[in-house]
Order: sequence, then structure tokens, then C-alpha cells
Amino acid sequence: MPIHYEDSGGNGTPVLALHGTFGRGLTFAAVAERLAPEFRVIAPDLPGHGLTAQHREAQGHQDFGRDEFVAAVAELVEQLELPPVVVIGHSLGGVTAFQLAARRPELVAAVVVEDVGAVTDASVLPQPVLDVTGWPTRFASRQAAEQFFAATPEPAYFLESVVERDGGWELLFDLDDMMAVQHGNAGVWWDDWTAVRRPMLLLRATDSFLLSAALADEMIRRRPATELVVFDRTGHWIHREDPDRYTAAVRAFVERVITSRPPAG
Repeated sequence: MPIHYEDSGGNGTPVLALHGTFGRGLTFAAVAERLAPEFRVIAPDLPGHGLTAQHREAQGHQDFGRDEFVAAVAELVEQLELPPVVVIGHSLGGVTAFQLAARRPELVAAVVVEDVGAVTDASVLPQPVLDVTGWPTRFASRQAAEQFFAATPEPAYFLESVVERDGGWELLFDLDDMMAVQHGNAGVWWDDWTAVRRPMLLLRATDSFLLSAALADEMIRRRPATELVVFDRTGHWIHREDPDRYTAAVRAFVERVITSRPPAG
């Protein structure tokens, strides 16, 4: 599967950074800058997103289920011939991160899950799927796109997927694909969560609409080895809202556990 990715370069510890729904690898630019040079951050545009979405014809049929996302990031790690990576994932990317660790442990050294639960369906979320079928896909100007996304919780995040093309501005992702991505990510993933045998850090934002304190506590109860860091007065996009504290938490965790990680396998 052709997959576009951002690569900070260098010889540091490899970090695979996985964005959330509607996002792009670019969302981790500030994190990559802060982690350099000790860490090499590789941030793909996940299936259906960003510049990867521009290869739809070459990719053939896609159902955007969990297996497809895990396979795509596993293939990238193997393609780049990376040693076991630190996987950091936000939201959709967080689910992909712990599922990769559960299903392909030989590829993973440690996991950081940012503000997403092991349950992502209607049993815990009032709106697990955002209906985007009526969104415009093209805008007359950048300003028009900015006005449309001004009502979203993190406008700049969405605007990274709006590009100038053919005399206008358009979305990189397909709306039907985004509906499929969301439906595929809505589920109960306790089996994957408890199967992870790599060091894992869970980041929760107190002002999050996605990960409640109760669910985070249940995740720790079911997998006691998980570390938890809570970000006060922070919303769902921790890595964007507070990149300094986010990076400090990731760096401290990785530097503490990377030397004692279990052998691959």
C-alpha cells in the first residue's frame, strides 16, 4: 500500500507517530521538533488521509477497518527496515498503536496512547461517529475553509487537510472514506489492550470529549502495568495544545523504559 509519511530524519530512536481521524502526519511537526535529535519521528498519513488518500486507485478496495490500519503501519515499519519502534498515537492513531503492539509485538518497543479509550463505541460515547456527509469538499478560498472549520474544536488540525488545487481549496480526504474510518474504529478493543506486552503510557486530557476518567481508570485496572499521565485544562489534541508537556511526558517515559524493554517477539 503506497503510504505518504513525514520523516524528521537522523539516527535517533525511531518513533512512529500516528494521527487521528481527519488528520495528517503533519500534526506531529511540533513534537518532532522537540524530540530531535534524540528521536527520529516518522509520521505517516494513515489510510484514507492526507497525501496517502491520493493513491486510492493504486490501493484498490479499502474497507478502512482496524486490520487495514494495523497492516498499513506494520508494512511501513518493515519497508523502512526499522528496529522496534516507539509508537505514539492520537485518538484513531492511539487505537492503531496499541493494536499494532498487540498483534505485531516484534515491531514495537513501547507505546504511547493519547486520549482514546479501549472502548470507542456508543456504549461510552454519545457520538462515536461524526456525520460529515454534508461537508463541502471544495472551497473558493482559504478564508472560506477557515470559516467553515472555525466551529470545530481544533480548526488548525482540520485545515492541514485543506490544500490549494485547480484554482480553489479542497479536502485531501474523501467524506465517504471518513465515515468508513469512523465506523471501523468504533468498537470494543479490550482484547488488544490487555494483550500488549510492551511498556505503555496512557495520556488523558481532563477536558476531553473522548476519554473519560472512568474509562481511563478501567483501562489501568485491566492492564495495571500501564502508566497514566493526566493533562489538566487540556482538550483532546494534547500534542497540539500543550506540545511541551506532551513531549516531556513522552521523552521521560521512553528514556525510562527503552533500556529495559523486553526482547522482540
